[in-house]
Amino acid sequence: MLVIESRVHAPSRIAQLRLLTMGEATMSNVYGIPVVCVLLALLPAITAARSFPTRPIRFIVPFAPGGATDITSRVIAPRLGDRLGQQIVVDNRPGAGSIIGTQILARSTPDGHTIMLAEIAFGANPALHSKLPYDTRKDFVPVILVALMPTVLVVPPTLPAKSVAELIALAKAKPGGLNYSSSGIGSANFLAAELFKSKTGTDVVHIPFQGGGQAIAGVISGQAQMLFTTMPPSLPQVRAGKLRAIAIAHSQRSPLLPDVPTTAESGLPGFEVALWVGVLAPAGTPAPIVKRLNGDIQHVLDVAEVRSRIGNLGADIVGGPPQVLGNYIEAELERWAATIKPEMRVN
Repeated sequence: MLVIESRVHAPSRIAQLRLLTMGEATMSNVYGIPVVCVLLALLPAITAARSFPTRPIRFIVPFAPGGATDITSRVIAPRLGDRLGQQIVVDNRPGAGSIIGTQILARSTPDGHTIMLAEIAFGANPALHSKLPYDTRKDFVPVILVALMPTVLVVPPTLPAKSVAELIALAKAKPGGLNYSSSGIGSANFLAAELFKSKTGTDVVHIPFQGGGQAIAGVISGQAQMLFTTMPPSLPQVRAGKLRAIAIAHSQRSPLLPDVPTTAESGLPGFEVALWVGVLAPAGTPAPIVKRLNGDIQHVLDVAEVRSRIGNLGADIVGGPPQVLGNYIEAELERWAATIKPEMRVN
C-alpha cells in the first residue's frame, strides 16, 4: 500500500502546540508542562481524525460473495461512502474459515482506511485453531455490532422428523446414522450443529461442503439430514417445499417464518445461535476515527431502507457504541472455548 503524506500546508508541531496553548504558554502556566506533553503526543491522532478519510476505504469481507455477510456489507457500503465522502470498496477474501481475511486486517495500517465485517467464526476460531496468525483479543478494535441473524434448523421433507424432539429421538436411535451439512469448519452451520450435539447428547456426522449453497443442496438431495442456516439461502427452498424448517434458534419467532417454533418452544431452552456481524478495525486505530466510523455506520443502520433490506435477511439490527461489540465478542470467545472439544481442533 502506498501512502503519500502531504506536508505542504501542515503546520509544524511547534506551531500546532502554540495553537493549543493559545499563542503563549498560558496552558503550561496553568496546568504545567506534563499536560502540554500529553497534548503534543495526541496531535498526530487528532490531525489524522480531522482529515479522515483521505482515500477510498477497503471493506474486507472474509467470505465468498453471495452469503448473508457479503450481502450486509453491500447494503451498508454505498451509504457509508456517501457519509464519509469516499468510495467503500468491498473486498471479498474468503478462506480458512475467515482467517485469511482477518489476517489481512490485522496487518493493515491502523488509520481507518481498512475495516472488516467479522462474524461468528471470528469468535470461534481461537477455540478451533491452536495457532492463529493474529491475536484475536489484541490485534483488533471493535467499531459496531451491526446485526444478529438467527439460524433456522432445516431437514429434508422426506425425513421422518417434523420437530426438534422427533429429530433428537431419531438421532439417538441411530448414533452416527444421521449427517449434518455445513459450509466448513468454523462456519455458523458447523458451530450451531456442534452446539446442538453437545446440548442434546446426539452423535451426528459432519459433512463439510465448499459453501452455503452446496450445504443446502446436500440436505435437499438427502446426503445430509439436517442443517442450521440463515434465512436468505434457505427461505426460497422452504417455501418451495424442498426443505422443512423445524425450529428457529432464537428467543423469538421470525416474521419470515411465523409458523416455525423457536428452539425454546421445541424443548431446548437457552439454545440460540445467531450469525452475528460486526465491524472491526486494526488495533491502534485512533479513537476519534473509530468514533467517526461508529457514528456514521449507526446513521446508515438507522435509514429505513437499510433496516428493511437487512431485516429481509432475517436479521435484527443492533448498533450501539463499540463496547457493545467488544462485550459480545468476549462472550462468544468464552462460549465456543467451552463448546469446542480438543478433538475438534483443526491444528
